[in-house]
Amino acid sequence: MPDIIYRPRRTRRSAAMRDLVAQTDLSPHNLVQPLFVVSGSGIEQPIAALAGQSHLSPDRAARKARELHDAGVPALLLFGLPPEKDPVGSYAARADAPVQEAVRRIKDAVPEIVVICDLCLCEYTDHGHCGVVRPDGSVDNDATLPLLMQAAVSQAEAGADVIAPSDMMDGRVGAVRSALDETGFHETAILSYAVKYRSAFYGPFREAAGSAPREGDRSTYQMDYRNAREGLREAALDVAEGADMLLVKPGMPYLDVLAAVRAKVDLPVGAYHVSGEYAMLEAAAQRGWIDRDAAVTESLYAMRRAGADFIATYYALEWAQRGLCR
Repeated sequence: MPDIIYRPRRTRRSAAMRDLVAQTDLSPHNLVQPLFVVSGSGIEQPIAALAGQSHLSPDRAARKARELHDAGVPALLLFGLPPEKDPVGSYAARADAPVQEAVRRIKDAVPEIVVICDLCLCEYTDHGHCGVVRPDGSVDNDATLPLLMQAAVSQAEAGADVIAPSDMMDGRVGAVRSALDETGFHETAILSYAVKYRSAFYGPFREAAGSAPREGDRSTYQMDYRNAREGLREAALDVAEGADMLLVKPGMPYLDVLAAVRAKVDLPVGAYHVSGEYAMLEAAAQRGWIDRDAAVTESLYAMRRAGADFIATYYALEWAQRGLCR
């Protein structure tokens, strides 16, 4: 008799079996919804560059927070558009700034939801850079840190649970941690945009937030997309300075970096599914080139599979409400 040769075979699995043995999960509690807040009341103005997203006044942001909580999304991330700008972004630290007012409204309406405040000056400066600009056009790192510290304390005073420095100034995590501790906000956490690349995928966000640089670019303080090991060094520095959580931005183009950071640190690590990724999916879906639901879900699972404990995504509310991430 001839020898019997056993070969590995793929098992044909039912849907229930596939769910049983799936190695990666995705649920609403893994998602964070970004929101853009503006001054005023009763405002919910659609954002042209981000189909399905809107500029919200603080009262409408509180209403959106209730929808998120009811859908099982545990957290939201606030960005602010001030009514006026200046060279040092002074509105970022004002108690009556849109973000601070939104935090108060949200915490009054939905105290259980986690409110994360983005901390950067680019939305607040008239030049659009993330820090103080010298006469020669370069960004003054050390002159920016005290401004970030003041804004962080103002956000914490309004009731923010988490401060999220996204400016990429050197030493800003340690500076913010010191400012929060010195003012009694020992339990206010820091989510550091530890690994934030200079990317072409931020365009729709910059239109939505009014934060595009008026001159030059951010190549001197955001990371070079050719460098992966630099991301590990940046993450390690922010861990040493007292970060409680880390964020990799953008998400899909940097899954290798996300996986490497996840393997290197023990802190929670998130990914930001940024505006350009969102806009590409929406544009392709509108033209019938992709199955929108399948493509978005696959993208979110990819970031989870690479190691993201949570994902900041403009799809958070919709995917949770429609049950697409269970």
